[in-house]
Amino acid sequence: MKQFVTEDSFWELFPDARIGVVVAHGMMPEADISEEDAKAIRQLLAEANNAADHHLNSNTISENQVVAVWRDAYKRFKTKKGARSSVENLLKRVLKGNPVGSISPSVDAYNAISLTYGLPVGGEDIDAMEGDIRLGITEGGDAFRGLGEDKDEPTLEGELCYRDDAGAICRCWNWRDGVRTALTDDSRKAFLIIECVDPARADDLEAAINALAQLAEERLGATIFAKEIITHENPVMVIDE
Repeated sequence: MKQFVTEDSFWELFPDARIGVVVAHGMMPEADISEEDAKAIRQLLAEANNAADHHLNSNTISENQVVAVWRDAYKRFKTKKGARSSVENLLKRVLKGNPVGSISPSVDAYNAISLTYGLPVGGEDIDAMEGDIRLGITEGGDAFRGLGEDKDEPTLEGELCYRDDAGAICRCWNWRDGVRTALTDDSRKAFLIIECVDPARADDLEAAINALAQLAEERLGATIFAKEIITHENPVMVIDE
């Protein structure tokens, strides 16, 4: 059995945070996804790039509320210089007129949800994880190689990250995914996660997690093993048997 565990060190920093999780088992490889479904996901991503405009009331990225809350959050723990939340990175592209393009059906799906709702969304391969996945402040030195990087970049002392028994999975909370557990076309069990630090957006998180689960089920052929909102009062969930 594997679990997702949010540690006390996380809740001490973010007592009002809410984390939506979808565990999708049996995702189909891209070759098995019908052209109709693949096209529908690409269309959803294109629409999400347009919909993202309503999150952008200022041409200064940091002045937009959905970004500002994450800029504030990142001040509460140690980060690598220049690290920003994943939703800021996506919205910055939209702001600059450089829409987020298609990568693969699974990645397109969660990027579409992120842009639509203005919340960070990520995904990891459960089968590639060693032991439980934990979110908390680390003592540093966790093994990590980021996507697209050719060298290791271990975590910093005091950094907030997702990690398992083998090292870090995603650094600086939701900034950078690692190669080891990244979703690929061979991934069959996905840990899909949406983070919210603004209590006023609890309903948006609920809607986003429901939309993501529906998309994984209807377009990626997955069975939804679990779907939960993680809170201080509900800090642990089972993600695999």
